[in-house]
Amino acid sequence: MNFNELKNIIQQGEGLTIEFKKAKNDLPLNLFETICAFLNRNGGIILLGINDDKSVEGVNPEKAETLCKNISNLSNNPQKLFPTFLIDASIVNYKEKYLIHIYVPISSQVHTCNNKIYDRGNDGDFVIKSSEQIKQLYIRKSSLYSENTIYSYLYETDFEQGIVEKVRKIIKIQRPKHPWNELTNEEFFKVSGLYRKDIASGLEGFTMSALLLFGKPEVIGSALPHYKIDALLRIKDIERYDDRENIRCNLIDAYDKLMQFVAKHLPDKFYLEGYQRISLRDIIFREIVSNLLIHREYLNAFPSTFIIYPNFLEVKNANKPHNYGKLLPSKFEPFPKNPHIAQIFTQMGRSEELGTGIRKVYKYSKAYSDNEEIEFIEDDIFITKVPLSNKFFNNQINIDNKNITENITENITENITENITENMRKILSLLIENPTNTFDDLSESVGISRRNIVNNTNKLKKMGLLKRIGSDKGGYWKVIYNQKNKKP
Repeated sequence: MNFNELKNIIQQGEGLTIEFKKAKNDLPLNLFETICAFLNRNGGIILLGINDDKSVEGVNPEKAETLCKNISNLSNNPQKLFPTFLIDASIVNYKEKYLIHIYVPISSQVHTCNNKIYDRGNDGDFVIKSSEQIKQLYIRKSSLYSENTIYSYLYETDFEQGIVEKVRKIIKIQRPKHPWNELTNEEFFKVSGLYRKDIASGLEGFTMSALLLFGKPEVIGSALPHYKIDALLRIKDIERYDDRENIRCNLIDAYDKLMQFVAKHLPDKFYLEGYQRISLRDIIFREIVSNLLIHREYLNAFPSTFIIYPNFLEVKNANKPHNYGKLLPSKFEPFPKNPHIAQIFTQMGRSEELGTGIRKVYKYSKAYSDNEEIEFIEDDIFITKVPLSNKFFNNQINIDNKNITENITENITENITENITENMRKILSLLIENPTNTFDDLSESVGISRRNIVNNTNKLKKMGLLKRIGSDKGGYWKVIYNQKNKKP
């Protein structure tokens, strides 16, 4: 969270989704009452170190890290918050004072704090006591969130082999001190909301969230036969497609497949932020892919589509809208459609705090495609449109021998052309698009090992088709076009 965002929140003051609390050396005694109320209502932001009158007092810098750790641990303690919901806290600097920023998403379940149900109003937190109020809260949650649907006959044996261990390993790498790391799988499923008991119906078991995150394709297909994601490339054949990936696997594997589809067909431009090179392609499409998977309404039979056109990418998925119309980075209220799925993706480092991802797409789109005419349209079908540069497809990776001769190795002798493999063509095309591509970049885009990339570039250099200008670290590649008299 940057300075301007903090400033705007503080100026706005406390309300339905914003709460300030004094916390110099210790956590406020009523902190988890507010967290519980936010989970049960619309989510919100808590800032520790600010008084009710908006005056910034800050927290003790020596205590800040301990306080953040205590928040995560207490949110994972069923004696404090039930069902548990992992809450992340971060330290932010505001006018040379330390604050603690706590983002609390809306939950798809009803939570209690110290065995009491809290809700949120404009005047603050309050306890729900009457059976009718409690009933209405449960009804509201169940009507909004299908991810909590319980499948009593879904078992761990129905999960893709090794997928749970993969997810937990990624979380451990991302956060070595994560409170989930020491849990058994059974405990992990319960605290993450993927296994639950419905006290109204008596049903107990894994939820739709668990099925979608971990299930085998045939098991997901049995419960949700309409589930699929169509990834299409429509550059030449607009009516049909030039390439297609039909995805019916679990969401963890679907994320990888979609990101591979992006890497296969879209370039990764050279871009420096300060002195560090960052991947614009990964930043932008990581958010687009995560949003597609996290926020879909999976009971709706409308198929999700992910289509690359010559000048834009369009994503469509079924939605249960909270608002209607175009979402703008500074004027929309974050609202997760599947909070437990979102939580797993966030802990894996595959998605940002809700709302931050959309802002990042806006921030980097102009640098990536020279265009910032982005559209996020919320309706019964959620539509995302991200502009692409026409230049991206001037030299396509998968082109035929005629095109490679005409566009890349013009005037090369017939003998050389015959010795160029498909992988060499891909490498040349990628280096024309971005001469600063590294061996690792080429390996990822072409889909072969780094060693094979090195071998292929060495062969191209011997043919006289490729030259390295400058050092290995600071130089670039030059593709040689005019080789009329060159022999292999």
